Amino acid sequence: MTLLVPFDGSELSTAALEKAAEFGDLTDEDVVALTVVPDDDEYARERGWIGQHEQFDPDVVTRKMRRTVADVAPEATFEVELVDSDEPTATATTSVVRTIRDRAADLDASLVFVGSENAGSVTTPLSSVGGPVASDQHYDVYVVRHAE
Repeated sequence: MTLLVPFDGSELSTAALEKAAEFGDLTDEDVVALTVVPDDDEYARERGWIGQHEQFDPDVVTRKMRRTVADVAPEATFEVELVDSDEPTATATTSVVRTIRDRAADLDASLVFVGSENAGSVTTPLSSVGGPVASDQHYDVYVVRHAE
């Protein structure tokens, strides 16, 4: 079985990766940290991947996430998916959620560790990835709401 962690470098996704690594050690399950990178400057800025006037480069984001995952959970496998955010019927967030769900299915993930302040809430911001990922019934979800 595999433990999947959608990872965007935020404090909550880092805490989720730490929890998944601990759980993986206890259960002898593989941990996969998945970073989904849409080709969307605004999405990258909202997540703090690039500064206000920086040029967006998915390779730079990928290297940064890979290093962070290696520092936090050296035993985890790092994966990156680059997605096209120019679909007329999907936002960048929708594309990210779809990619996470698809990868969870491909890996036959037993558990997805999500760092989210609002997963499971009655209302979820449109830019939230945690809520829609947590609502999928094909895997169990561990929601990390606090970075400490």
